[in-house]
Amino acid sequence: MKKNVIAMILVGGKGTRLKELTKDTAKPAVSFGAKYRLIDFTLSNISNSDIDTVGVVTQYEPYNLMHYIGSGNSWDLDVVEGGIHFLTPFSKKGSMKWQRGTAHAIRQYFNFITEYNADYVLILSGDHVYKMDYNAMLSSHCEHNADLTVATTRVKKEEAHRFGIFNMDEEGFARSFKEKPSKPNSTLASMGIYLFNVDVLKNLLLEICGEDDVDFGKNVIPAAIDNAYKVHLHVFGDYWRDVGTVDSLFYANMDMLDHPELLNLNQSKDKPVYSRSYNLPPHLVGDEATIRHSVIADGADIQGNVWRSTVGYETVIESGATIKDSVIFPNVRIGSDVLLKRVIVNRNVVIPDGFKLEAKRPTLIDVGDVGRGDSDE
Repeated sequence: MKKNVIAMILVGGKGTRLKELTKDTAKPAVSFGAKYRLIDFTLSNISNSDIDTVGVVTQYEPYNLMHYIGSGNSWDLDVVEGGIHFLTPFSKKGSMKWQRGTAHAIRQYFNFITEYNADYVLILSGDHVYKMDYNAMLSSHCEHNADLTVATTRVKKEEAHRFGIFNMDEEGFARSFKEKPSKPNSTLASMGIYLFNVDVLKNLLLEICGEDDVDFGKNVIPAAIDNAYKVHLHVFGDYWRDVGTVDSLFYANMDMLDHPELLNLNQSKDKPVYSRSYNLPPHLVGDEATIRHSVIADGADIQGNVWRSTVGYETVIESGATIKDSVIFPNVRIGSDVLLKRVIVNRNVVIPDGFKLEAKRPTLIDVGDVGRGDSDE
């Protein structure tokens, strides 16, 4: 079976910086924007780019994510010759093949790539919020006769140390690369999106890089530059956020509310973002409720006040409660006369009557946290 491009999505990381939000689920399955999960953006980008063969490389707490994706039909990826394939850790000759890094994970499943006889392989993360046409990246890759193309974006100078940073020549090729430099000399950051010629990826993973070279950022990309491969940089100018911390998840939700034009989630004809439908009834708004500048998912019952917030599926907010500048996950119950500001409430949490928390910075509320009480402002 011949495929021009196949995609590999890396979803096996523990996501420890998201704290209790990933205690029993993979990071890409974390809720976003009331009705979505983080994985929806990557899967929708793939579908909108007419790529129909996807390997989802799992490891940490995969069940919830795998159940959510299912056959891929919500993203029009349930095709016979291709479709969604879950690539899970396996045992071989008496040992378990656990993934030790991004490159190590792809190396273990390289037979999946060769099975489809693809010309190019697109390697993606499942926890970024953005909309991208990968065909534009492929066109640029072919136009520049590149061996490898990396999607990049400009970041703030004070945040550059958190990313892999490139220096680029006049023709758009990588001159140098440094993973998370302490003193970055550029603001051109890797987005963790890589498009390889398959033969180049094979040579880098199986010939040049050794067993201990386990990451694309730390090992493979520097090796490609050192070995004179043509590493082209595709500069992406639209909205992109790596949602790896409680703060970044909170602010991505606020970006969606404050700057809806950045993602155009309400524009169904412009690279729509698909999600799995739960066939729930419409949300209910009570006579005394007020909702301002917010997004409310299906099945929610709003009897209180919701301002500049997102409220997930089947959440109940009782009368007298006020929710401000917050992210409420699905299946939450918020009691009467509660006051919450600048918080993320994890799924299945019950907030008791009268509870108040006005946080100075984004604060996660999980099961067991609701007894701590009053304002810290």
